[in-house]
Amino acid sequence: MSLERPRERQLDIGETVDGDVDYDALAELLGDRVVDREEHVNAPAFVVRPDEIQDALFALRDEAGFDYLSCVTAQEYDDRYESIYHLKKYDDPTQELGVVVPTAKDAPISQTAEPVYRTADWHEREAYDLVGINYEGHPDLRRILLPETWQGHPLGQDYNAEKPQVVPFRKHANPLQPDQRGEGDNSDTMFLNIGPHHPATHGVLHVKAVLDGEQIADVEPDIGYLHRCEEQMCQQGTYRHQIMPYPDRWDYVSAGILNEWAYARAAEDLANIEVPEYAQVIRTMSAELCRICSHMLALGTFALDVFGDFTAVFQYAFRDREVVQDILEDLTGQRLMFNYLRLGGVAWDLPEPREEFFEKSRDFLDGLPKKLKEYHNLITSNEIFQARCVNTGILPPEVAKQYGATGPVARGSGVDIDLRRDDPYGYYDELDWDVVTEDGCDNYGRVLVRMQEVEESAKIIEQCLDLLEEWPEDDRTIQSNVPRTLKPEPDTEIYRGVEAAKGELGIYIRADGTDKPARFKIRSPCFCNLHTLREMTQGEYIPDLIASLGSLDIVLGEVDR
Repeated sequence: MSLERPRERQLDIGETVDGDVDYDALAELLGDRVVDREEHVNAPAFVVRPDEIQDALFALRDEAGFDYLSCVTAQEYDDRYESIYHLKKYDDPTQELGVVVPTAKDAPISQTAEPVYRTADWHEREAYDLVGINYEGHPDLRRILLPETWQGHPLGQDYNAEKPQVVPFRKHANPLQPDQRGEGDNSDTMFLNIGPHHPATHGVLHVKAVLDGEQIADVEPDIGYLHRCEEQMCQQGTYRHQIMPYPDRWDYVSAGILNEWAYARAAEDLANIEVPEYAQVIRTMSAELCRICSHMLALGTFALDVFGDFTAVFQYAFRDREVVQDILEDLTGQRLMFNYLRLGGVAWDLPEPREEFFEKSRDFLDGLPKKLKEYHNLITSNEIFQARCVNTGILPPEVAKQYGATGPVARGSGVDIDLRRDDPYGYYDELDWDVVTEDGCDNYGRVLVRMQEVEESAKIIEQCLDLLEEWPEDDRTIQSNVPRTLKPEPDTEIYRGVEAAKGELGIYIRADGTDKPARFKIRSPCFCNLHTLREMTQGEYIPDLIASLGSLDIVLGEVDR
């Protein structure tokens, strides 16, 4: 069964034999570093002084087993700034802990967590960029989503959005750092811009590459070209009606319902809203249809990146993706921006006549095995494809964990994590399916994971169709009774994640007693997965970089938000 996960390992400090967390034991481990304790909806949080955060995080990682920093949330209050480190375990993501680091209003300076978790590098840069917290000791503390010349921090309380931005003149800096230069006049080092306007960069990604001869010496992804202020817009919308249309626009390649579910799960737990069982089955089915759509697009575009085949593989992948899009259009009325989920359920029931919907869905599932065999013949058994992908883009499992990688990127490195099984929601824990992992740690392994996940999604959809077909007509409740206006208690905080097509898509919400969030933070799996690109490409060649970037399956709308 999918939920049977062997855990033959020694218990960590603060872990009970039942797999729960003993927070008192963790408080004892941290000792005087803890100055207060908070209760968040998802897990308790320890308040730690800003000059002791590294010691606290090292203890929690090395002695208590919290090896997964899923997200860093920064925010400004009337009397302080605050960073929250959301910690989990790759072995069991249900074991959660928050580490809250308050800093003074007049001097928002906090110790960096980057030496403990490499993924904190980009997260803290974003917190500095948008909120204005300075992380002492950070190796590269500069803006990440906004231009370096930007004035002010958009999520700060004193930020004036109407103030014009003046870009001062400055000389262009030499992009080659001294440690990247060759010795003497015979240096073969060259700086190369890849993107942002290039098909291989998946939208608007700018990759700064430094070459030593033909090999890559350094790579820096330059993001922010598609920053659309999604978090700010959600903070200006009401929980009940105005936020739900936005998630479709984060990962906009047919993964909309997976995005919607991330917000729905966080908001429903925040407001203690129950979802009817029938609606959970519909959610699970539609989410897996979106997962197939996303993986089909990833497969087609990756083949286009690797051997430039637009006519065959790319078009075949789109052909099958279009069939799923037709099914989703019948269900939701839309092809991309679905806006189908509602807090407490779904917008409406299956389309009538139901028999036609079931027949159309089953016809697709029946033909899928033959199509997947075609893909293996065209792609995974292709010698050119194997030469480009096998043993390129190597991402060892421990490195993947340090960068907070999730989804097919982590599972392609043998990291056995999937929130559908490890932190069950929806109807997943009632169904029979398996988590797919590959130990290759390379570009080839990540492709194999996605192709096998399509098979597992098909198994889930088929079981959901069986359930929906036999569900008693009088018990088809699609929504629970939700108040028209939701106003969660002030200072109620929650972080919840779902297994989106590309990994853990998490949402942090802090309520202030009104019908709008005081803070809305999106944990993007693409943001964390893209951060691994530098590790994957060291010492490789430009064609390998293109293949590695394609294997990450990023969407810049979700990276930048």
